[in-house]
Amino acid sequence: MHLAELFFVSSLSVATFALDNGVMRVPPMGWLAWERYRCDIDCDHDPKNCISENLFMEMADRLSEDGWRELGYVYVNIDDCWSSMKRDDNGRLQADPKRFPGGIHKMARYMHDRGLKLGIYGDMGTHTCGGYPGTTLDKIELDAQTFAEWEVDMFKFDGCYSNATEQEQGYPLMSKALNATGRPIAYSCSWPAYHGGLPPKVNYTQLGEICNLWRNYGDIQDSWDSVLNIINWFFDNQDVLVSAAGPGKWNDPDMLIAGDFGLSMEQSRSQMAIWAIMAAPLFMSNDLRTINSGARSILQNKIAIGINQDPMGIQGRRILKEKSGIDVYWRPLSKNASALVFFSRRNDMPYRYQTTLSKLNYTTGSYQIYDAFTEKTMTLKDSTSFVVSVNPTGVVMWYVSAPAKRNIRQFYRGGRLQGSLFDDDENAISPVFL
Repeated sequence: MHLAELFFVSSLSVATFALDNGVMRVPPMGWLAWERYRCDIDCDHDPKNCISENLFMEMADRLSEDGWRELGYVYVNIDDCWSSMKRDDNGRLQADPKRFPGGIHKMARYMHDRGLKLGIYGDMGTHTCGGYPGTTLDKIELDAQTFAEWEVDMFKFDGCYSNATEQEQGYPLMSKALNATGRPIAYSCSWPAYHGGLPPKVNYTQLGEICNLWRNYGDIQDSWDSVLNIINWFFDNQDVLVSAAGPGKWNDPDMLIAGDFGLSMEQSRSQMAIWAIMAAPLFMSNDLRTINSGARSILQNKIAIGINQDPMGIQGRRILKEKSGIDVYWRPLSKNASALVFFSRRNDMPYRYQTTLSKLNYTTGSYQIYDAFTEKTMTLKDSTSFVVSVNPTGVVMWYVSAPAKRNIRQFYRGGRLQGSLFDDDENAISPVFL
């Protein structure tokens, strides 16, 4: 396939510049409370759904008992509204004693006993977005050490109630402080989302040096419009974002919301497929205790997860945006493979999209195709015309094995593909997906 020395160059830079804490060499996966549960602290009236240790322990049980952990969903992430409204007498953050009577260290031990990891939330302003104590510049080292003592595995640093100067100092300082604890703590930065997500206000080279992942854009909401807005922003700005990502440093388009209330099954498949193409973190925000079988099968789809977790860590691109309302996305994968997603922006009826692999810049040869959601396989020559029927707001997602060995030596310039990516070797569908 033709595509992109840019990808190769960015993957080389990853090894040189990514945050050196040894974590998140593939996009992280897990469960995050915020979109589904927000800041619900009313445990008197809704004890099963309020932000409390009970909620997180029950989600951990589901991850460890219902097949999620084995697929890679290992993080259980607490978001805002977990703490007491005041620091303790020593100036340390403390969990709300009523909702987290065992404290955060107990939560971490509970996760670790089940083969899971615990994530926690903070904010570098005077207060968190929900109004709880923040981590101002003078508290950064203390809070980093506190999280390490609690055996936390991931820390998300938000930016409410802080200014640009404080953020410019605080985000790098927290990275240094976390590393200085000696505990490998993955670091999620919300910094770019507070500055429009794009250069010159956002320095992605610096972000890759200090953060493992970062939020570029606004919070996801439980609606298709929200998902589509995120997709549009990320791919309209792909020339900036693709080169920023790689092993240990990821663009984060926010949570997966399959199993909630706002998406159809088609739309849930679309989000899962496009997040996989983007090499995005896969943090679900839903109720794993009551999730329906359709949403579960989408979120547990081994092909989509395998594509997302590809060890090369190269973020994919939108390669076509057709007037018919069909987008085509492509991502290079290990073992000379690739992924294709055909996505319909239409709202009327299924659309029969006709093309050939050669028109999608694949070189001469026969390719094995595995459909992620129908589980059907076929063989296609590059010149053979084929039709995919894509449902409204839905996707068709393919894992494509390459007939040849990748020899990256060409350029991707000005949106046009130049040169050849492959030499002559057969390559079957990778058994990791099967």
